[in-house]
This record gives sequence, structure tokens and C-alpha cells, in this order.
Amino acid sequence: MRELTREDVLAAVKGGSVFASGGGGWVDHGLEIGGAALAVGRPKLASLEELPDDAVILTCTAIGAPAGRNWQMLGKDYIKAVQLIIDHYDGKITGVMTPQNGMSSTINGWLPAAALGLVVVDATGDIRAHPTGKMGSLGLASSTTYETWQAVAGGKPEQGSYLELIVKGTPARTSNILRTASDMAGGFIAAARHPLPAQYVRQHAAIGGISIAIGLGNAILAAEPLGSEAVISAITGHTGGKILGRGTVRHKRVAYSGAFDIGTIEVQISPKRSLTLHVMNEYMAVEDQAGKRLTTFPDVITTLSLRSGQPVSVGDLREGQEIAVFSIDKSKIPLSSSVKDPSVYPEVEQALGIELYKHSFASGKRKAYAGA
Repeated sequence: MRELTREDVLAAVKGGSVFASGGGGWVDHGLEIGGAALAVGRPKLASLEELPDDAVILTCTAIGAPAGRNWQMLGKDYIKAVQLIIDHYDGKITGVMTPQNGMSSTINGWLPAAALGLVVVDATGDIRAHPTGKMGSLGLASSTTYETWQAVAGGKPEQGSYLELIVKGTPARTSNILRTASDMAGGFIAAARHPLPAQYVRQHAAIGGISIAIGLGNAILAAEPLGSEAVISAITGHTGGKILGRGTVRHKRVAYSGAFDIGTIEVQISPKRSLTLHVMNEYMAVEDQAGKRLTTFPDVITTLSLRSGQPVSVGDLREGQEIAVFSIDKSKIPLSSSVKDPSVYPEVEQALGIELYKHSFASGKRKAYAGA
């Protein structure tokens, strides 16, 4: 167990930006929340091995679409969401974790941990960012026996959009309620959910997810003085990932709908070659001009600026921008139970109009998941 530092905040945001896969929040927000955490306390990063089996861990996150423009999440909202669970849950909360890495989501739990005397657990519900809460729910998405608590806080009081909400029920039903609350609050909202014992988290999470992001971030920071190509080389070398192509953003057809950003981005690689990136908040799949699938969630899929080497989010990507399309195969990252659960895929596949699960796992069969 060690205290998190300002250097860790910057590295977590840098590395998390790669695992953000085009979503996962915003760099400025991550730095702001991380700085606030260090200003109010001394957040500590703990491995699961350092916690007893019955220590209860809460997932801290933000729900919404990165391109949403009318939201407001303040540091106090992250704290309030956790406090709502503490006030209603019949048990003691020991630590917090994030459901995913990202530009700001790697930092999700650091502020409430510092403010409320909890530890930050070195695990993630998914090593990369994803569009639905079910994809980071540690294999509980389809469970009808686990009764969870979920809470949200956020919005603009001056516009009447501020909400506080706590719900109890199955993960699937309560997750849908929170997504609606996010939309009503302006497109993004702070959340806390799923109090679970460390023993369960140890079996179902992507272990070491925070340390992995910090390690990649440190490699990026070391390469930055050498220029954009050094940064791109550091990202590919450190992760074992690969560049699928370099080119110019030709078309961006992404629209906000129900707290999701959904659509496609076309990248012209050469006169005869192009890549299509399928977006639902994050990059979920990439196909070439012939429709051949090149990479699919839970692979990490990221766009990198050729000018700076840094990751570029879906919301910041512009037509005419020169980028590299980067991917890390799922075999090179820890996979949680969530991303192996076939029940989390249909709603995303329906929204995108493409298949994901059969491309992600060899059998392609939607067998009943036995992990929860």
C-alpha cells in the first residue's frame, strides 16, 4: 500500500488516455479531480492481496457520453455519490475502485477515497473504457440474485438539472435507471455502485488496472521530450500493441442519443485503403474498406495524434485531422468477467448495427455465463 502522488495523477491520466479508447472522460477533468484528491487528503493505492476477503469495495464512476455539453460534475458530486451508498448500505465500505481506465476515469475514486478515509483498490472492472455500466460490472450484469445499491449525483442546480438518486435492485434494472438520470442531468453524472467483498473482486476484476495505466503513463512522459514519434513508439512498445494505419479523418458521423455518442469515423489511409471506426462512446470495432474486421472490443482501440503522439478522444476528433489508429489485442491485457459475459453485448450490438461478441471470442456462441 502506498500514497498516491501528483506524479501518479499525471501518469494515470496519460496512461489512462490510451486505455480510454476514445472515451473515458477528459484530461483536464482527470487532472482536476486528481489534484483535488491530493488537496483534501492522502489517498492510498492498495492491492487486493492487502485487503481481507470480507472488505467491501465500491465502484466509483461517471455515467454519460463524452460529447455531452450541458453536464456538470464537481468534485463534491463524486463524494456525494459514495456518501449516499455509505448512508444506506448495511455494512462498512473499505475501498473504492474504478470500472475502467480513461482520460479521467482512472482517477474516479481517488477524491472520495481521500475525503472519506477509504483506499483506492488497484483493480478495474475493465482495463479499457466501455459504453455501458454492465461492461464494468464484474460479471453481475445478468445476475437476478445479487441485489445492488447504485447512487448518482450531479447536474446544474441553476438550471434545475441537479439530481441525487439512490436505487436498490438488480444490476441490469438499476443501471438503466442511472443511465436515464445521466441524460436528465445534462449528459454526464457522478456515480457509485455495487458494494462487493474483496474476495469476489479478486476473482472477477482486471487486477492491477491502475498500476498498469500509471506504468504506461510514465513511459509516455519519458518519451514526450523526444517528440510525437517517440511517444507513439513508447505506447506501442510498452503495451505490445500495433498501429493499424495512419491517415486523415475523412468523415465523422457521431451523434448524441440517450447519453451515448453513437456512429462511425472513417479514416483515409491511402487512395485505396480506409478504416471505419465504430463508436458507442468509445471505439468498439475497426473494419477496413472491404468490411474485414481488424479489431473488436475488448481489444483496446485508440486514435493517436500524429502531431503530438497523444490519444485523441471521439469528442475532440475533427475531420481533416491526421491520426494513427492503434490497437492492443485482448490477449495482452487482463480481462475481467464483465467483458467475457455475453449478456452485456446485445444492446451495444443493436445500437451499432454490428456483431461484437462472435468476433471477440473464438466460439462466438452466447453460452450462459457462469461467473456470477
